[in-house]
Amino acid sequence: MSLLLFWSILNWIFISTLITISLLFLAQTLVCRKISLKSRMRFVRIRDTTKMKDMEISSQRKEIVPRFDVSGMGNPLVDILVYVDDNFLISNHLNKGIMHLIEEDGKRKLIKLIKGKKIEMEAGGSCPNTIASLGILGLRAALTGKIGDDDFGSVFEEKIINKNVTSFLKKEYGPTGTSIILITPDKERTMNTHLGLCREYKKEDLPYEMIENSTFFYFTGYMWDTENQKVAVKDALLKAKNSGVKVIFDVADPFAVNRYRKDFLEIIKNDVDIVLSNAQESEILTGTKIEDGIRKLGELARIAVVKNGAADTLIYSNGKLTAVPSFKTDVKDTTGAGDNFSAGFIYGLIKGYPLELCGRIAGFIASKTIAEVGAQAPENIKYLVKRMFEKQM
Repeated sequence: MSLLLFWSILNWIFISTLITISLLFLAQTLVCRKISLKSRMRFVRIRDTTKMKDMEISSQRKEIVPRFDVSGMGNPLVDILVYVDDNFLISNHLNKGIMHLIEEDGKRKLIKLIKGKKIEMEAGGSCPNTIASLGILGLRAALTGKIGDDDFGSVFEEKIINKNVTSFLKKEYGPTGTSIILITPDKERTMNTHLGLCREYKKEDLPYEMIENSTFFYFTGYMWDTENQKVAVKDALLKAKNSGVKVIFDVADPFAVNRYRKDFLEIIKNDVDIVLSNAQESEILTGTKIEDGIRKLGELARIAVVKNGAADTLIYSNGKLTAVPSFKTDVKDTTGAGDNFSAGFIYGLIKGYPLELCGRIAGFIASKTIAEVGAQAPENIKYLVKRMFEKQM
């Protein structure tokens, strides 16, 4: 009896042990499955979160605002303004009121002759004047061009940066372009221009990051002067087009239009969104009077603007012709009038104003420029524009 009881107890212990082991194994299996499920869910959440972050980044990329409102490529010149009398011009065989292209030796000679006189220096050049005025107006502006690694180059870059312009200027050994402007008591300006390194700008000097990070890219006909400049312009236009950047072309000079009329018409047709010219340039380009000429230009580009001095400015876009009256003012110096008109029009475009208001602002800034001596808009032009057009903006 005692033996039977012993075997019964032993059997009960054995069965209990088996049941305990089985329960422990089952519990461990359930825990492992739970951990695995949690890991899977966590992985899915991580993957979904990553996907969401990718979607957010992709969305942000689409909404990235360009770094610059406008960038420009042009010929940087240091304007050296000197007040002289008529005898100075006569004794140095200089024709009054004319722009003379001079060589390096001629520049050195003139600089020696004006030594000791009151001299003012300013950053100049057609495109730089426009870009500088846009910087003064408070826009995000940038400029590229070629300057020398000399004192004049340092003066130019410092002046342009002080006008709220980001510099992408290329420096090389050689002379910076200069324009020695001799001002007589009657306010006539006799310009003696040495282009220096301006003409050496080439494709390899292009700052692609400046162009592709702009809303508008601006250049003038003055950049169509040497083969290396032409190649640089073509490459810049291609980069702008591939980056979705709008192109503004200011014809800038009747002499350039006469020389490169066919090239300019091709550029306007194939690469330009907004074309700016004056009445004389328009007539040379199109072979017709201003009223018909602007329509022809407006059929080639999205927007065509023809500046017409004291007469109405004409704007043509989408089959509509708009005439904008000019502002009357006492004229002291017409240098830079066209450059600053362009600045005013571009300013209006960037602000999203109607084309007529763009033309009004352009004419107003030009009028304030010619009311003073100098090629750039007054330093307080931003305030003057706001005060004049505040109700229309």
